[in-house]
Amino acid sequence: MPIAHIMAAGMGGIRASGDLVAWMQMTQKMKLPEAKQYVAEKLGVSILDLTNEDVMYPLREELGIGVVTARAGGPKGILAKAKIASLLGIEINSVELFKRTLAEIG
Repeated sequence: MPIAHIMAAGMGGIRASGDLVAWMQMTQKMKLPEAKQYVAEKLGVSILDLTNEDVMYPLREELGIGVVTARAGGPKGILAKAKIASLLGIEINSVELFKRTLAEIG
């Protein structure tokens, strides 16, 4: 369902900011306009820029929140998710589980 929602929202998923907007809708129960506004403010871009791959790719790379064509040494997977959670001020279950696991093995 999350993938279908991201694609239906038409915001380009990880190529632009559709995944970030979808996170806000799913975790904070925001409506689409509210989620777009929140993400745009957090990223320091306009709402129109959220769907612009030419704006979002370098920004996502700079923030370390994942890009489609990840570069060697760049953040991906759980690290990118952790950065997304921090940036948006949300909890992502897999990130929280990873943190607890790290704390246990200390």
